[in-house]
Amino acid sequence: MTEKLLLLRELNLGSMMLRILLAMLMGGVIGLDREMKGRPAGFRTYMLVAMGAAATSILSQYLTLMLSTQWAEDFALVGQKTDAVRLGAQVISGIGFIGTGTIMVTARQEVKGLTTASCLWASACMGLAIGAGFYECVLVGFALILLCMQVLPKLELIIVERARNMNIYVEMDSVERLEAVIRRMKDAGLTLYETEIDRDGPGDSRLKGIFSVRLSPKQHHTQVLARISTLDGVLAVEEL
Repeated sequence: MTEKLLLLRELNLGSMMLRILLAMLMGGVIGLDREMKGRPAGFRTYMLVAMGAAATSILSQYLTLMLSTQWAEDFALVGQKTDAVRLGAQVISGIGFIGTGTIMVTARQEVKGLTTASCLWASACMGLAIGAGFYECVLVGFALILLCMQVLPKLELIIVERARNMNIYVEMDSVERLEAVIRRMKDAGLTLYETEIDRDGPGDSRLKGIFSVRLSPKQHHTQVLARISTLDGVLAVEEL
């Protein structure tokens, strides 16, 4: 087993093909989760990012090998020094530009796309590890990425539902509804400690509010949202 693993770490045609295909496969599996959830970066994006990172890592090894063997005399004649391993660092910084394009702030002051950008960055790191032949790190990293995307969101929902603090986004048809919304929150036993009110424009009668409240120990978030949504003039209610 050890001999086969050492053979796969060598820079030969078989190992290079395996690394590229493995990077595409694992990147595609990660991207499939994002694709099914309708995120901006999906199946093909993750596949290409992981594959490109793996190819860059292989290229770094190839250049290092060639500069120390077949090209050594010519390279010494030129008299320049370079570190081919630094190519991987450029991949990490380059992924930042792609990740930035997936992050946006919505009209409800929600930041969307952070998980997608983080997964892209992690996929690129995984691709670099695959290209370097560091298979042990790849397996652990791949398992942890899937854990973060598949298992932790369910755990996060349980934790958020039991939290005593919550941010409520409420959209009303007029400013006159604001008093009724605040009164309903106080009647429900909520402690209001921060409020942010906004309008789309001077001619728009609709009002948007973000309310930060503290719940009593036995209150559920869904119950609070349901009570506010029954008010007249409330167009939308959502937890942020």
